[in-house]
Amino acid sequence: MTKDVIVIGAGTSGLMAAISAAENGARTLLIEKNKRVGKKLLLTGGGRCNVTNNRSPEDIIAHIPGNGKFLYSAFSQFTNHDVMAFFEENGVSLKEEDHGRMFPVTNKSKSIVDCLLNRALELGVEVLTQETVKRLLTDEGRIVGVQLDSGERHVAPCVIVSTGGRTYDHTGSTGDGYRFAKKTGHTVTPLFPTESPLLSKEKFITSKTLQGLSLQDIKLSVLNEKNKPIVSHEMDLLFTHFGLSGPAALRCSMFVNRELEKHPTATVSLDALPSKEKEDLLADIKKRRLDNEQKSIKNALKGFLPERYLDFLLEKASIDSSATIKSWDEKSMLDFISLVKDFRVSINGTWPIEKSFVTGGGISLKEVQPKSMESKKVAGLFFTGEVLDINGYTGGYNITAAFVTGHVAGKHAAEIASYYNY
Repeated sequence: MTKDVIVIGAGTSGLMAAISAAENGARTLLIEKNKRVGKKLLLTGGGRCNVTNNRSPEDIIAHIPGNGKFLYSAFSQFTNHDVMAFFEENGVSLKEEDHGRMFPVTNKSKSIVDCLLNRALELGVEVLTQETVKRLLTDEGRIVGVQLDSGERHVAPCVIVSTGGRTYDHTGSTGDGYRFAKKTGHTVTPLFPTESPLLSKEKFITSKTLQGLSLQDIKLSVLNEKNKPIVSHEMDLLFTHFGLSGPAALRCSMFVNRELEKHPTATVSLDALPSKEKEDLLADIKKRRLDNEQKSIKNALKGFLPERYLDFLLEKASIDSSATIKSWDEKSMLDFISLVKDFRVSINGTWPIEKSFVTGGGISLKEVQPKSMESKKVAGLFFTGEVLDINGYTGGYNITAAFVTGHVAGKHAAEIASYYNY
């Protein structure tokens, strides 16, 4: 069967690629191994689908620490604001939440998946589900189609690989795209989990002392061997039975993994009150001592930190929290404040790639045209979304990169395919 463009994988970038190709006049075939399209997309944003982020395109790229700069050319053609306009124009109203995150007003990721699928069908895209691509078909350095597991062949001058990374493998993200890329002579950089909870064997973690405690607006930093911060994030943090989770920990995970490549453990530093300097905290404690001389240290410090974390740090600093605050000496106060501003946790790993939110690493960007997402090695072959060596923070950044690369690849694939119709 002959088409102009074949898209492999009906996830975020694949659906957008198929829509974009069809909008630009290409007869398009979308192949998906699952029974239904958008399986992983349905899980995003806790099932609500954080569809993009309402920041400036430059700011979006700044929130994609894994090779975000590669996307400048793609963003000059299609941006996060175009993503928002697409959904609004196709009947899905969006709303903005904290940190610029955009969600469908329905709070259901199904609204997003249905919108994409309906638009694709409306444009005449042929959608083939429960079919797996076995291999790409090439001839003298250019793509000519795909072969399915069933042996059936589909012919097209352009093929877009949108198979996703290795995370959530139960949704079908089993790394097929990397296999296709290697077979056609491409380099795949080492894969690693990002946006992943951090694992720790610290005694307070294994004994579950702080399990379930959530801290708001803290600063978490990943330290290098000289104890200097490599990266810091001011967000929320959650202590778990295995280590640290929550947005701050997830954002630090990529940098933790880089440190773990060089050392057996990595160190993170937790500043529970980043908006205050040590001098401010000392002045606050001294004022409390003056106002509440007869109260215990613990009672006089009520509201200084969440109670469980306060008790934990006082104990860590070997301070008797039941002693009167009047008896508390300045040296001991400073020891306590040092822990408030710089409590260190040794990290020995992150969740494995299959359980993480985003795959780091992927098809080498040196082998992909930034303007079109076309391979530099095989004419007519395109790569989009998470299969590329691009990874961003959670908050709508990865999904934006997927929509943008999908749209750009679809448009350019349709253009190239049109030359074959003359």
